[in-house]
Amino acid sequence: MYVAVKGGERAIEASWRLLDKARRGDTRLAELSVAQIRAQLRLAVARVMTEGSVYDEDLAALAIKQAAGDLVEAIFLLRAYRTTLPRFGYTRPVDTEAMQVERRISATFKDVPGGQLLGATYDYTQRLLDFALLAERDAEGAPVASVASASNRTAAAATEAMPRVVTLLDREGLIEQERPTPNAPEPGDLSREPLAFPASRATRLQNLARGDEGFLLAMGYATQRGYAHSHPFAGEIRFGTIAVEMELDELGEAVEIGDIDVTECQMINQFAGSGAVAPAFTQGYGLAFGHSERKAMAMALVDRALRGEELGETLASPTQDIEFMLSHSDSVEASGFVQHLKLPHYVDFQSELELVRRLRARHAAQSPEYGTDAHSDQRADQPADQSDGLQEQAA
Repeated sequence: MYVAVKGGERAIEASWRLLDKARRGDTRLAELSVAQIRAQLRLAVARVMTEGSVYDEDLAALAIKQAAGDLVEAIFLLRAYRTTLPRFGYTRPVDTEAMQVERRISATFKDVPGGQLLGATYDYTQRLLDFALLAERDAEGAPVASVASASNRTAAAATEAMPRVVTLLDREGLIEQERPTPNAPEPGDLSREPLAFPASRATRLQNLARGDEGFLLAMGYATQRGYAHSHPFAGEIRFGTIAVEMELDELGEAVEIGDIDVTECQMINQFAGSGAVAPAFTQGYGLAFGHSERKAMAMALVDRALRGEELGETLASPTQDIEFMLSHSDSVEASGFVQHLKLPHYVDFQSELELVRRLRARHAAQSPEYGTDAHSDQRADQPADQSDGLQEQAA
């Protein structure tokens, strides 16, 4: 037993060395730096920060490099590091209406206060490979065009606060608006407390923000195909920079501790009304770190679907099942459950192997014709020592 354990340790250490070598790749090429990942793979960095629940572009870029581009693994690394950090306190809720907007669009109104800002987006590209990018390097391998700094980006952003598009509908009372509820309990912190049911909307939104983008995208797509009885419109999608404030006891007031980039999405859905609730438009909401439009949109679609019971709608789809959706949205948990199948399961398999053999023998005894098929004949003629050898091999 001791020899087997020591042998396993040596194999694992060798695997680590091979992993480092595989991650580095061809040493004749310059190593990819964390700064390059942060500046040029910003969309991947945004996803890792959002699902890792840590807003730190350098750490997210480091995780991506360490994971060799595997974003789910990078998210796992960032979450693991997050558990080692001290908690100093909580910031104030951010006011996204005061966002310094770099991109802001609405699919519901052509003319909106502040105008449509297309910004940097792939929406209007032809989705053709740009082979010129293969040659955009100088003699030292650095990109020809310098990367725009954060100050350059924000200089091109709208400097005035833009009201939300949904306020146009709110003036006529055509859309629900969430109002502060007196004496409402403080939302829980899902990063420190286990998920429990029933789950409030605040808890659901935390779960969706940390949820796997691919899962949410598929579920959001399902709602559009009719699996949630909703017809969504992109009321507003905005991306930009927003100040984060924190109250300091020694000062007795809130101070700005920094700026972060966020993407916000408000989906608008028609609602025919139910009982005493008048027909109106309802909302689904999504918020993510960095430039993460697809994630924020998918989150908003799923959020609205999960409000079915609250709004008195018929629940007929998995996308409306709160427990199903929240329990399976997390990429770290999902990856752990799936990949644990790679670990040794020799004892479990041996018990199932013996069970199947006994069931087949019993079935053969009750059904004489069962033993006439080729597979049964082969196993029946198999010498006992070969069977034992199979068990030893599996062990």
